[in-house]
Amino acid sequence: MGAPPGVGRGRLAELRGPGVRPRSLDARALAALAANPGCRRRALLDGAGIDKGALAQALGSPATYGQSQFAIMRGITFESRVKADGGAALMQLLHERLRTGTAPPEAEEVAVPDLSAAGLEGRAARTALALREATAAGGWALLDHPMLAVEVAGSPVYVEPDAVVVHPDGSWTVVEIKSFPMIDGAADASKVGEAARQAAVYVLALENVAGHVTARTGRTVRVRDRVLLVCPKDFSNLPTAAAVDVRKQLATTRRQLTRLTRVEEIAAALPPGTTFDLRLADDGRTPTRPAEELTAAVETVDAAYSPECLASCELAFHCRKRSRQQGAVESLGRGVRGELGGLHTIEAVLTAAGPERADGPVAGPDDPAVLALRRAAALRAEALAAAAEERACP
Repeated sequence: MGAPPGVGRGRLAELRGPGVRPRSLDARALAALAANPGCRRRALLDGAGIDKGALAQALGSPATYGQSQFAIMRGITFESRVKADGGAALMQLLHERLRTGTAPPEAEEVAVPDLSAAGLEGRAARTALALREATAAGGWALLDHPMLAVEVAGSPVYVEPDAVVVHPDGSWTVVEIKSFPMIDGAADASKVGEAARQAAVYVLALENVAGHVTARTGRTVRVRDRVLLVCPKDFSNLPTAAAVDVRKQLATTRRQLTRLTRVEEIAAALPPGTTFDLRLADDGRTPTRPAEELTAAVETVDAAYSPECLASCELAFHCRKRSRQQGAVESLGRGVRGELGGLHTIEAVLTAAGPERADGPVAGPDDPAVLALRRAAALRAEALAAAAEERACP
């Protein structure tokens, strides 16, 4: 599908501002985007390559999460250790955890192709060629930081897994290397879940390459739906691993990405002249555009805020503030939003929970949400009355 008339890469460049280079997505951001496909604001800003962290800073609601420099360096050091000696430790862990049915390969049996090339597109093409050659050779291969492409809302996004292993049977395995520990063989469930969602993005991107390799080599290629998660063992810097089934995350990511509105369609609906240009000063870092003007531009695109955004989006604090100002029930969480049915504001919820009025509640009196709210309000009133009686007794 092409872009709507008059909308293309030039328009997206205008949204960033003159001379501003697009910010590329990574698998972490892509997984978060897939988890909230109804947020047109994030889809547009990510698709146009806009730096949401700098935008949030200029809006006065900077993000406060992210890895420390120490954690980043620790992760790099651990990954280097895992891949040392041609990935010998990594291949041993893969053989132990995935039970490949073959003897573990010797170091000289594992090909480590050179994936260097100019630009993201060039690296993705070089990765595809290396995967094709390794699959046709019928041996073991370890691809260190391959570059893969996946289409998101009509635009290519390049993602970079830590490693991909090609098996002699023609199957491929994604390897995720994380610096959080596995203690007694188990890691933090939320962190494992986040890693699984990222790995699902890589598996999805690999499936596109696998189809082309199958067509070129005549050999069936299977991207395994169990990925290898490598982490430090207990409190040491020694690697251990677990096989993680990502079928659920893969199905969810595939479904959610197909629901994303094309970036060009969102851009086409914006008022003429809309831009998110920060008008940086000569130092290239200090925004000079008035915050009020920038806020107005951001508000031209609908957001779908929920508290989960706080852990994955740089604009979450801005969107939370606006959601609270509007009294939107979404600020209470998706679970609460789902339970409240046709009640869209906190004011409407409080009104529905109160006594019936002549003009009736915002929602119908037989609405299940209204009935549940009134029952909860009655129980609360009874509990408060009982507590007051107990305090009044001598």
